[in-house]
Amino acid sequence: MSSPTSPAGPQLSLGHALALGALHGPAELLPISSSGHITLIPWLLEWRYSELDSELRKSFEVALHAGTAAALLITLRDEVADTLVGMSLHRLAFIALSFAPPAAVGYTLERPIERRLGTPLTIAAGLMAGSVVMALSDRKPQSRTTEEATLADALWLGAAQACALIPGVSRNGATLAAARLRRFTRADANRLSRHVALPVIAGATVLKTVRLRRRGLPPGAALPFAAGATASFASTLGSTWLIRQVERDRSLLPYALYRVALASLVLARMSRSGG
Repeated sequence: MSSPTSPAGPQLSLGHALALGALHGPAELLPISSSGHITLIPWLLEWRYSELDSELRKSFEVALHAGTAAALLITLRDEVADTLVGMSLHRLAFIALSFAPPAAVGYTLERPIERRLGTPLTIAAGLMAGSVVMALSDRKPQSRTTEEATLADALWLGAAQACALIPGVSRNGATLAAARLRRFTRADANRLSRHVALPVIAGATVLKTVRLRRRGLPPGAALPFAAGATASFASTLGSTWLIRQVERDRSLLPYALYRVALASLVLARMSRSGG
């Protein structure tokens, strides 16, 4: 019997790899869940992406994150440089505390989360739940700045990033909501979200890249992987203005409504197909 990654089984096509890479950049920059979109869009379009070997899909998504991470380091290079130059013991502790919860949860529960919470139904639930929290956080008074961030705030942001390991929740959306619930201004909430995100994105990419190197790529996967990573890199660079759109004192409500609409589309599709 052929395996899912054998020539007789479903293969990751070059066109699908390019399309998913192009989608990944803007989906990562906005609070709408990039992991949710990478699963739901092929499912809604009836691609055979979900039939690919699970390890192949995870490896491909590592390539997409690597492309996005590289583009973010270029786009935010001045901000990253300022953070490194101004590094203090407090800031280092802040980053460490915000990094610890997602690192611990991801290391210990990554496989169960992927197996049980990566279906269209659970992603729709994550989109809905995240929308409610985002809408509620948007109504909080805004009075605090980044300079006032405490280690307790770091733990809140870390817990939000741990929750975002559930597909559909959105790392960006969870950290923005957490910061706004802690009464940070919208602009400062965005800065905090970015500052705690880069170590997590970089750490996850490095860890999964090491695993990928150990396993190796299946035959014929190198070109789609490279195409997807390149498209993700390019789409992230081309969509960096989205960071400013979210940051310009914008409400999270439009993104919450979009997430509800996408989740509703998934539920309607499941209802029509009988699950």
